[in-house]
Amino acid sequence: MIVLGIESSAHTFGVGVVKDEEPYILADVRSVYTPKSGGIHPKEAVSYFIEKAPDTIVKALDEAGIAIDKVDAIAVTLGPGLGPCLRVGATIARALATYYGKPLIPVNHAVAHVEIGKLIFRFKDPLVVYLSGGNTLITSLSEGRYRIFGETLDISLGNFLDTLARELRLAPPYVVSGLHQIDRCAQEGRNFLDLPYVVKGQDVSFSGLLTAALKLYKTGKVNLPDLCYSVREIAYSAIVEISERGLAHTGKKEMLVVGGVASSPVLRSKLEAMASVRNVNLGIVPPKYAVDNGVMIAWTGLLMFKHNISVRPEEAYVKQRWKIDQVDILWAT
Repeated sequence: MIVLGIESSAHTFGVGVVKDEEPYILADVRSVYTPKSGGIHPKEAVSYFIEKAPDTIVKALDEAGIAIDKVDAIAVTLGPGLGPCLRVGATIARALATYYGKPLIPVNHAVAHVEIGKLIFRFKDPLVVYLSGGNTLITSLSEGRYRIFGETLDISLGNFLDTLARELRLAPPYVVSGLHQIDRCAQEGRNFLDLPYVVKGQDVSFSGLLTAALKLYKTGKVNLPDLCYSVREIAYSAIVEISERGLAHTGKKEMLVVGGVASSPVLRSKLEAMASVRNVNLGIVPPKYAVDNGVMIAWTGLLMFKHNISVRPEEAYVKQRWKIDQVDILWAT
C-alpha cells in the first residue's frame, strides 16, 4: 500500500510518499516559505504554495520512483493550522483524489506529529510532549483518543520564543544552523535574572514571562545575553516540570517529544536528565521530522486508510481548530 501525503498548515508545503513495509519512506520533498519580516503572512504563504505545489508534487513522485496511478490514497492536513494555508493543500488534494479516483484521507496535523515519532522510535504507548510553533501540550492515548493532561494556558513555547526574539531584534530568521536565536543569545549569558515562573498543576503559562522580559529589556539596564539565558532556563524548566508531572500522573514508561521546538540542545539535555532519573525510555524526534513535513501526513494517512477511514472530496472541510483530542485513533485500539 502506497500513500501520498500533503502538508500545508503553516510555512511548509510538504509532500511525502510512504508504503506499509520497510523502507517506509519513499519520498520527502518540501518547499518552505520564509517571511522577510515578522511572522507568517498567510497571503504571501498562499501565493508561495500555489507557485511551488506542482513542482513539489512532481519531485516527490520522481523521488519515490512511481507514477501517481500507483498511489493507493491521497492524505492531506485539514487542521489545525492557518486557514488560507490549509485550504491550498486541501484544494490540491481534493483535485488529485477526484481526477485520479483515489480515496482521500483527512489527517489531523497534531496526530501526524505524534504518529511519525512513534514510527521512528517504535513506541507503543508513550506520554507525548508536543512542542511546536502553535502547540504546547502533554498528551497520551486513553480509550481511543489522545487525551490532554497539560497544556499552555496562553501562548505556546514556540510562539513565545519567536515573539521574544522578534521583539529583541534577534530575528528573523528565528533559527540559524538548527539553533533558535534565543538559545544562541543565551550562550553568552551568565547572570540569572528574577522573572516569572508559572506552572499551574500540569499547565504552563508564558505570557507573563514574555511581558516581564520585554519590560526589563526596554529599561535599557539589562544585559541581553543574561536576559535570554534567564528566559530560556525558566521556560525550558517549566516544560520539564509539566512533563514529569505527566509521567507521574499516567505512569508511562515511554516519553515521546515531538515538534520543532524540541530541537534545542539545552531543552533536550534537561529532558534527558529527567527521563534518566525516572527511568523512562525517551525519544526526541530528530529535527528533520520534528518540523512540518509531508511524510508524517502520508504515514498517518496510511494508518487511517488501513482502518477504512476516508472522506468524500466534497466533504473534506478545513478545520483550523481541530484539536488532537477530537480524533478517534482507531489504529491504536
